[in-house]
Amino acid sequence: MMLDPDRLLDRRRLKRGITIWRALAIIAVVALIVVAVGRFALDGRAGGDYVARLWISGLILDDPARDELLAEVAEDNDVRALILRINSPGGTMAGSEALYLSLRGVAAHKPVIAVMGGTAASGGYMAALAAEHIVARNSTITGSIGVILQTAEVSRMLSDLGIVTEAIKSAPLKGVPSPFEALNESGRAAAQSVVDDMYDLFLGLLIERRSMARPVAEQLADGRVYTGRQAVANGLVDEIGGEQQALAWLDSQRGVSPALPLYDLEVDETENVVERLVSSVGGAVLPRRLMLDGLLAVWHPGLGRE
Repeated sequence: MMLDPDRLLDRRRLKRGITIWRALAIIAVVALIVVAVGRFALDGRAGGDYVARLWISGLILDDPARDELLAEVAEDNDVRALILRINSPGGTMAGSEALYLSLRGVAAHKPVIAVMGGTAASGGYMAALAAEHIVARNSTITGSIGVILQTAEVSRMLSDLGIVTEAIKSAPLKGVPSPFEALNESGRAAAQSVVDDMYDLFLGLLIERRSMARPVAEQLADGRVYTGRQAVANGLVDEIGGEQQALAWLDSQRGVSPALPLYDLEVDETENVVERLVSSVGGAVLPRRLMLDGLLAVWHPGLGRE
């Protein structure tokens, strides 16, 4: 059966259009492969030896993705050294401890060196303790070695508003401290024992990693902050400088060439919608330190009486 000329023309146009779209699809796939290979190479994993750099900023929390990445770095023979760039006031005790242990895992296989930015205090300093060598600026704020467990007691305010809260407990110390009841002596003693135990853990890391006598470490670890210059004078930091000094140290002390490429490690982050809402709305009402659950190793100046 003969096709109508118009139909024949339409079929030819359709066939030509499909061919063009197929060609464009193939080009797009090839382009994606090229980009992926390029990014893979830029990450340093396919380009031979390199120095990895991890940025630690803001609050330090427990982060399994970060710890998994550091475990991969420890086993990657292409990574000759790890530079840790710290600009953090600290964070939760558990998160800071997890980061410290992951960094020590890397240090068991290759050099780790810490470079402090504007702030590397409390949990940020704990992370630096995992390094073989610590570099800070003269004006870096560091130290604040200690642990804090903080709550807000609002029972009187609730009473003024006519609000009464009740808690049915299995034991008197369950849920202590609580913002809904005054802290009694037994509750205070129980909370203090937990803080003291975690402080002893932090102090032990300081003594071990900085080769300090316990009395000296206890004198320095009274919660105060230090400038970079003061930290060097007290043996908390090794030298004043920045990344160039870190690279020079790696060259002279560990034989890691400063000519090696330097690549940033990227931790996959999943944004928690609830946490984002709490941070944006609740943060306008309460300091974030009161919204963090658990013991804190964090420096928080200018936020009122403790």
